[in-house]
Amino acid sequence: MTARAIDEPHRSASPLELLFDLTFVVAVAAVTARYAHHVADGHALTGLVPFLQVFFAVWWAWMNFTWFASSYDTDDVPYRLLTMVQMAGVLVIAAGVPAADGRSDYRAVAIGYLLMRTALVAQWLRAGAEDPAGRRTALRYALGIAVAQAGWILWIVAAEAGALPSSAQVPCFALLAVLELAVPRWAERAAPTAWHPHHIAERYGLFTLILFGESVLAASNGVGSALDEAGPGRPLIAVAGSGLVLLFSLWWLYFLAPAGDGLDGRRHLSYLWGYGHYGIFAGLAALGAGLEVAVEQTGHGLRASPLAICYAVAVPTAAFVLLLWIVHRPLLAEPVPRPAVALCGSAAVLLLPLAAPRAGTVPVVAGIAAVCVLMAGVTVALGTGEKGSRPRPEPLPENVAPAPRPARGSSRDAGQVSQK
Repeated sequence: MTARAIDEPHRSASPLELLFDLTFVVAVAAVTARYAHHVADGHALTGLVPFLQVFFAVWWAWMNFTWFASSYDTDDVPYRLLTMVQMAGVLVIAAGVPAADGRSDYRAVAIGYLLMRTALVAQWLRAGAEDPAGRRTALRYALGIAVAQAGWILWIVAAEAGALPSSAQVPCFALLAVLELAVPRWAERAAPTAWHPHHIAERYGLFTLILFGESVLAASNGVGSALDEAGPGRPLIAVAGSGLVLLFSLWWLYFLAPAGDGLDGRRHLSYLWGYGHYGIFAGLAALGAGLEVAVEQTGHGLRASPLAICYAVAVPTAAFVLLLWIVHRPLLAEPVPRPAVALCGSAAVLLLPLAAPRAGTVPVVAGIAAVCVLMAGVTVALGTGEKGSRPRPEPLPENVAPAPRPARGSSRDAGQVSQK
């Protein structure tokens, strides 16, 4: 196992990575469905913390695999088998989402997480043994992940035994999350890993598409529920169509940003960009829950008020737009969207739900969709994104020089060329 070249041409997601992502479809769907129940019952704020906690576990598990694979995807038999173990862990996490969200029972999530982390530690130990140039970094990753995992186990055991007060569980979770986020920074101080900027940008784009798909699925579930209760009608058609337009506009905004080129020239900003996507991804998942409830309420009455339902759509939308601007602003000479567009559009989105008590849910959701269409249209008209100016690549440090290509005999895709 040797590091792949950071300038490898035609680097794209492998079939194994795509299969790995499919397991996260199940996990994200479970998290979104549980949060939709909270929104429908009028407990959106109460369910927000469990939603963010479980989603952090899902997102961080995907992050760890993705960045490792960008550096050390040998695609041989041991690599594939260890990836399969991580996939099994994701499915266990998905099965444990209802218990974690409903009863604060994180045992199944912890077991799934332990499976994933054990396999990941094995991958880093293998990289440390077989890649002398990256040995110190790989061993640091293995040690940091193992220590963080031990912390999660102690947290679960203490909570189950009653030794950890309920008031201290969320602060302890936050501390452990900070520890997890610090591991890559500490490990990479030894020597940066050879992740591929365009490959990473593509992988994030693919996960974003998964979350857009989950939002469409959630809205479709709401349509089904509404049809069962009241049949098709103008309100149902209007809010479902508005939801589709809203998601399409946000998709347009996200993929206008040339993130791969920006990361290629600003590798030191990868932490801001990579970690900032937690909010973008969580926002899309929460938006799916909000749209499901907004569509569902056209068929029958729900406990949640129109104001609460509209804010369940507006807040994730505004968070997505603002965070998209924040994470891309340092990477691009012309950020997508522009600051004025992001700030004014987000403000308008957050003000629209105030009209919900009188106007109802449908006009407000349509208004939010219209604002997002306007933001996407203005951004395209300004000529940013695909045609925007790109930063000049910075010279790479000596310790991240292009890595040698993998040894002969590894089972790569025929279309992926690893030689210069």
